[in-house]
Amino acid sequence: MKVWSKYWHGDSLPFDGPGGILAHAFFPRTHREGEVHFDYDEHWTVGNDVGTDLLQVAAHEFGHVLGLQHSLEPDAVMCPFYSDSYPLQLSEDDKRGIQYLYGPPLHPPPEITETNELDIGMPDACRTDFDAVSMIRGELFFFKSRYVWRIRDGQLQGGYPALSSRHWRGIPDHIDAAYEDKSGNIWFFQGDSYWVFDAERKITGPDSVRKLGLPVTDIQAALKWEEDRVEKVYLFKSASYWPFNPQENRVDDVYPRSMYEWEGVPSRIDAAFRDRYGYANFLSGPHYWKLDPVALKVLEGYPRNIGMDFFGCSAFLSK
Repeated sequence: MKVWSKYWHGDSLPFDGPGGILAHAFFPRTHREGEVHFDYDEHWTVGNDVGTDLLQVAAHEFGHVLGLQHSLEPDAVMCPFYSDSYPLQLSEDDKRGIQYLYGPPLHPPPEITETNELDIGMPDACRTDFDAVSMIRGELFFFKSRYVWRIRDGQLQGGYPALSSRHWRGIPDHIDAAYEDKSGNIWFFQGDSYWVFDAERKITGPDSVRKLGLPVTDIQAALKWEEDRVEKVYLFKSASYWPFNPQENRVDDVYPRSMYEWEGVPSRIDAAFRDRYGYANFLSGPHYWKLDPVALKVLEGYPRNIGMDFFGCSAFLSK
């Protein structure tokens, strides 16, 4: 049963007017199993981005009716945050979830010839995680696959996402980490290599990270920091980090430090950057954590959603 409702409507889960909670549903084997309630006050539409797409929301809520919980995967239909991504399609996480509950399909799909080429297309900032983030010339750059988003004064700039190579010719299609040093040069890391650019002109690279004294490859994030009034850069992998001395272009020690001394920061991060107020921001999946650089602990109210705070993505699908 589908119900269009406003505010309090008899199930102790009131709606809240336009925005906020869009809909909710009831799981199997509950007293209202099969019911789906949509907020009447939303601007509902189908197949365009001028309102809230009913098909997107209904698919998510029908997943709950079938027994699916929320997914941590940002591209999943069962992700708790709304995105008007077209065409609507199930992610691998959605498929695994429903097959766990109801079994695999009776007629498995035909095998697809495997190739060594992968093109995920242009990612949706509301439904993806990010490979790297960096504050460059006072603007935030978010990197995913071959693409980059540019945010100035809290506003996504026109023409983005764009190919990263539009700014930095010779940059690899996928980067693991990026940061801007004190002189304004931009460092990019990928695998066992790094590149350095002066604005859009390549200075060096690819060079081996071993030249920097780094004992590991495939770092996950680079964060500009200040320690005892001396600029440092922290290079992260897993739950460890290495302080990098930009004056000598070498890590201080081959032995890592532990991230556990920073209270509340997740051990597995995708990217990190220092914002204009001096706070360190750590990204993992669709969420980010803001760290007080003095107390070395995450601020109250975090983690928060990246898409909502930086890209203006719509709010919750359901509780």
